[in-house]
Amino acid sequence: MAKGAPTARVVRTGAGPVRARRAAQALLSSGPVCSGTGPAALAVAGLAGGLREGLAPGTVVVADQVLGADGTVVAMIESAPMVASELRRRGLPVTIGAVVSTQDLVTSGARRAELAGLGAVAVDCETAYLLSPGWPVPTAVVRVVVDTPERELRSFATIPGGIKALRNLRAAAPVLEDWGRSAGARRVMLAGPRSFCAGVERAIATVEKALERFQAPVYVRRQIVHNRHVVRDLEARGAVFVQELDQVPDGATVVYSAHGVAPAVRSEAAERGLRVVDATCPLVNKVHHEVRRFAEHGFQVVLIGHAGHDETEGTLGEAEGIQLVSTPSDVDRLDIRDPSKVAYITQTTLSPSDVAAVVARLSERYPEVVGPHSADICYATQNRQDAVSAMAAECDLVIVVGSSNSSNAARLVEVSERAGARRAVLVEDHSGLRLSWFHRASTVGVTAAASTPPRLVDEVVAAVRGMGPVAIEERTVAAENVSFPLPVEVR
Repeated sequence: MAKGAPTARVVRTGAGPVRARRAAQALLSSGPVCSGTGPAALAVAGLAGGLREGLAPGTVVVADQVLGADGTVVAMIESAPMVASELRRRGLPVTIGAVVSTQDLVTSGARRAELAGLGAVAVDCETAYLLSPGWPVPTAVVRVVVDTPERELRSFATIPGGIKALRNLRAAAPVLEDWGRSAGARRVMLAGPRSFCAGVERAIATVEKALERFQAPVYVRRQIVHNRHVVRDLEARGAVFVQELDQVPDGATVVYSAHGVAPAVRSEAAERGLRVVDATCPLVNKVHHEVRRFAEHGFQVVLIGHAGHDETEGTLGEAEGIQLVSTPSDVDRLDIRDPSKVAYITQTTLSPSDVAAVVARLSERYPEVVGPHSADICYATQNRQDAVSAMAAECDLVIVVGSSNSSNAARLVEVSERAGARRAVLVEDHSGLRLSWFHRASTVGVTAAASTPPRLVDEVVAAVRGMGPVAIEERTVAAENVSFPLPVEVR
């Protein structure tokens, strides 16, 4: 037993490869290495030498791969992101990277530099030798830096660092125990469709083409789509994201986001001579057209949507007197000049059930209310909600991958809960996963908002696989073959 990890079986291998190999063989022949609610799991923990300059003593290195002294990859550790995130939540300084194991203690700067050249962050004398037999169980590796290139082990200056390293190693014990409790075989259900829709793909490609054609910087009003990873990737290529046009230099190139803009924004851009590339989703443009059509026929328009969302702000600017409602109770506070001339439209990323409740209340209060010729909720939003509804009741946990400011991501969480998932959570990426969510979760559903890159879903699945074998099952309710042409300015 270890302090802070009462359910873990602790084996102290001793220093060096010979003792590590002996301990590995003994453990493999003796059965489970961690007792608890789940199958056996292995956590390798101890001290290490730092290889990178600036890596402070006490830094907790969570290995994503383990290397032999010649650079051979002994093990890939897919659990690293989840373990690292939990350690950070406990206030520990954490870095993810490769750990290399050598026969002898490394004390020279030249040898440290050589090992760092292999891509390793830290060095020890045990981990690779422990894992080389090929462990058949989920594995996590945590090593805490005790000495660094600036503070060699032979120096008295390493004593305070050693004390700090031991303290942080003890602080990591509860996380490793929690990881062991979370380990086990699982079924992972992938909702289909998920991730990017045609409108998002068009918007991202628009910025990429604008950068190719007009060169950086290209300014983008608001987030091109509501996903921080997408925004960061485009920023790295030269896109500059701004809140309003007054942050864009005269004569510059500006891209409108997929959520659309109000006519006043277009007028400002024209007055200032900005080169405009409009990446507004065609389905959002359809809603704007409906507003103008209703207004031209004398209707007062009610917009069903969420206050402050980029899409609703653009739509509200299309005509005077538009009123925004989000819930049935909001309908009772409407100020309508002519009950016989009321029309409604909706934000494209809402839940159909939420919209239906508001429309029902509108119809009760204004029997002559009219709506759009066809539903405003976009096909991608509908498909993703249908897909998660089809699997949620079978899931102990549904993971929705998306940004917190994504409306359709938030709706996927709500739909999952309504459809019977025991728990539904929203995460930006795999770093947002919590070990405690998996303690009794044998079936995990995964989906993603229409603005979420597919690679983020892959990374979440990999993190789950790091806790044990997974049987992956696709649950597809619709095939999407929609595509939209790029704006004429970048074709």
